[in-house]
Amino acid sequence: MSLPPARVPVRVREMALADCDRVSRIRVRGWQTAYRGLMPQPYLDAMDVTADAERRRALFARAPDDVVHLVAEDESGEVVGWACVGPYRDGEVRTADAELYALYVDTGRSGAGIGQALLRESVRRCETAGHARMLLWVLKGNTRARRFYERAGFGPDGTEEPFVVEGVAVPEVRYARPLIG
Repeated sequence: MSLPPARVPVRVREMALADCDRVSRIRVRGWQTAYRGLMPQPYLDAMDVTADAERRRALFARAPDDVVHLVAEDESGEVVGWACVGPYRDGEVRTADAELYALYVDTGRSGAGIGQALLRESVRRCETAGHARMLLWVLKGNTRARRFYERAGFGPDGTEEPFVVEGVAVPEVRYARPLIG
């Protein structure tokens, strides 16, 4: 299944260390918007862009070669989305499947096809790397994200697990999609 082109011009490229601040802003605002009512509000309110950017820089600097960070830029060169893919993590073990670890779009630009462009390139990279299947985890209550992934050919594979936030279990559903590879 193929995704339609973005409705606004975007360029997807590999992320650079200099993108970490902008990516963290997109990620934190994305959590605070998408997960409102799904996670404890004090946790979301306490999320800090500066602290996240420090973590992101450290993670980015030591990312294994098989983990790909992508950003989407608008016509002006501003980063408006971020995705990260790599081998599927089954606990501490990496498997032959691919995993979409993260995909976030600037909250003011959702619905413009930026997420589709990032997902399309993520799928392409995973197919090129020879993965037969791509997996991802999505909050069970995040119906908007679930619809987005379902339109892109992903579907729940029956695996669920709780993601615990401040002592509250937030159920996640695993989605899968075969890749052409």
